[in-house]
Amino acid sequence: MKKVLALAFTIVCIAAGTAFAASDTLIVGYEYDATNFDPHQTSDIGSQNIMVQIYDPLMKVNEKGELVPHLAERVEELANLTYKFTLRKGVKFHNGETLKASDVKFTFLRAINEGKAINYVVSNIDPDGITIIDDYTFTVKIKQPDASFLAYMAHYGGACILSEKAVKAAGADYGVRPVGTGPYRFVSWTKGDKIVLERNDDYWGEKAKIKNVVVRPITEATNRTIELETGGVDLAFSIQPLDLGRIEGNPKLKILRNKDTGVYTIGMNTERKPLNDIRVRQAISLAIDAAALNKAVYRGIGSVGRTVIPPTIPYYDTTAPEHEYDPERAKKLLDEAGYADGFKLILVSNENKERIDTMTIAQNMLKKIGIDSEIQVIEWGVYLDKLVQGDYDLCTGGWSCSIFDPDEAVYGQYHSSEIDNGYNWVRLRDEQTDKLIEDGRSNTDQAKRAEIYKALQLRIRELYPVVVTQVGEELIGMKANLKGVSQNALQIFDLAEAYFE
Repeated sequence: MKKVLALAFTIVCIAAGTAFAASDTLIVGYEYDATNFDPHQTSDIGSQNIMVQIYDPLMKVNEKGELVPHLAERVEELANLTYKFTLRKGVKFHNGETLKASDVKFTFLRAINEGKAINYVVSNIDPDGITIIDDYTFTVKIKQPDASFLAYMAHYGGACILSEKAVKAAGADYGVRPVGTGPYRFVSWTKGDKIVLERNDDYWGEKAKIKNVVVRPITEATNRTIELETGGVDLAFSIQPLDLGRIEGNPKLKILRNKDTGVYTIGMNTERKPLNDIRVRQAISLAIDAAALNKAVYRGIGSVGRTVIPPTIPYYDTTAPEHEYDPERAKKLLDEAGYADGFKLILVSNENKERIDTMTIAQNMLKKIGIDSEIQVIEWGVYLDKLVQGDYDLCTGGWSCSIFDPDEAVYGQYHSSEIDNGYNWVRLRDEQTDKLIEDGRSNTDQAKRAEIYKALQLRIRELYPVVVTQVGEELIGMKANLKGVSQNALQIFDLAEAYFE
């Protein structure tokens, strides 16, 4: 099988610009490379969209946006904060082992003990409250009421079920030797070049329509469009707005536009001087014309954001005011804070063109209020490390929800406990914010949750940790004869349904 796959890859990838369109191989151009394929060690979107093909979670969001059982055949809410799950029978891992309740317990305990990257997903599970009834039935007890718990069971991180045998056999290498129950098996990963997957012919559900998938990380957006035009890829994600017309005007190609849960921001390191002064952060916010920036960078794709919760997620505050732009007031605030003569900041961005453009425009706007800045463009993996370490002043960031619940839009980004877990990149430490986030998670009354999340969105605006520059809309380019490609609002793409007509 490996020899056949290698031969197929050689045939279809002889050279960029060569027409191949092999019906048994789908080549995808993606903005990011992965960091690894251990769902407990990373939650970045580049890795997650590969893990979606390899793993299955207990629950899933269907095409109607409804939360439904997936690896779990049935879920019951019992008394005393306890949930009973019944697994599907006959589900096989890629290593041939049968999925059992013991694998689920192992997965949850490993996520709780080692899953720093997805702590916010599993932190409410009581590790002593996971009880196996039989091979296909188990119960999970949570520590406190949690309106988001079942939604998190659809998360492609904390709720992806691992094979205990495979994890123990791979040891420290599990992140590059993943084993799931999903529609595609992992074959190989050449960092910076390609990720190769093959169809899981023993899949418990509907089999993938295309046999082989090759994902090529192509960081430069224009290059993704060129590769699509010349036949180097069949499918390209994150098409830049400038290239939209090129694809729409090409009869061999088509575009899919998809409103998503992405919120894109200019983030401020709230622990670093002078950004630890709220007056300085407010001044920076007032100096940035978010509407003009959005128009220049995104050219009508998506919209200007108002809060850190996107409009596609429940409890978005529809009454939130638009971003305020007032450079004269910004100068007065800097004067009050003792920085009338300005200062210098380091602005960091990964290699995404829109993010570089965002920082370039912000740099010019900040210059007008006396703030000098230097832009550093950094490779994706190093960029993530800088954010985790707090080694920056301003950063361009994006956060997409992996579930349809506002908890995921705010907990990882703004709860103080997540600084040590590698998230909350703006390093916000605010007791009132923490309490509102905790109350929103634990309250099951919908009306009360709406009040809490409205107050939370207001509180975060008052603290000025970020300037929201866009709420997302994904542009996906593909060959005209490629069908069945879908991406939900969570920015998770499903390749199992794709096929060539």
